[in-house]
Amino acid sequence: MTLSIRNQIPGTVSSVTEGAVMATVRVRVAAGQELTAAVTLDAVKELGLAPGSAVRALVKATEVALATGPVAGVSIRNQLTGTVASVSTGGAMAAVQVVMDGGGELTSAITADAAAELVLTAGTPVVALIKSTEVSLASA
Repeated sequence: MTLSIRNQIPGTVSSVTEGAVMATVRVRVAAGQELTAAVTLDAVKELGLAPGSAVRALVKATEVALATGPVAGVSIRNQLTGTVASVSTGGAMAAVQVVMDGGGELTSAITADAAAELVLTAGTPVVALIKSTEVSLASA
């Protein structure tokens, strides 16, 4: 299956915490960075998710926010560190390619104004912020 989702990050499930209807799944990605996905218990069972399972974390580029440093005091679970590889700016939007520390890439679609205000250029260190509810999982 081919998807339009730019961010398809390979990883390995490190833990699954089940609730009544939902579960949080921690996934180890590039060089030890971790990503948390909030998915249904049905998805956990259908995908056979357990520690050691190989998965792909899927995140739309529009759901990846960027900051120029770590952000404290927010509920966003995923803060992946990296460096801007390139910025392509159009009239309203910018596509920012980020190389995650330890390997792997992410694409973030943000407004051109935000890219300009953050002074994002190749080499800028950034933190990619992704809500756990915006992370989907697929079996690898």
